[in-house]
Amino acid sequence: MLLEEGRICIKRYGRDAGSKAIVTKVLDHNFVMIVSSLRNKKERRCNTAHLEFLSEKIDPNNKDAINKALGIEERKEHPKKDQAKKR
Repeated sequence: MLLEEGRICIKRYGRDAGSKAIVTKVLDHNFVMIVSSLRNKKERRCNTAHLEFLSEKIDPNNKDAINKALGIEERKEHPKKDQAKKR
């Protein structure tokens, strides 16, 4: 079944059309909660008609796997900023 948690998909419509997203929760047969790579990486509701589901699936609870699948790099603190905080 393509409509399940952890399924990787591509947004077809909306502001982030063309970007990858991951289904984090299935609300019903028309709506799911997704995390997208393009906009503020916040979980939000999406219509399933606006998604193109891929055959790939990951663990939706693993933040590292989500970031890797979406191509998001974690921010690293600058070493000089860390030293300034200690003083």
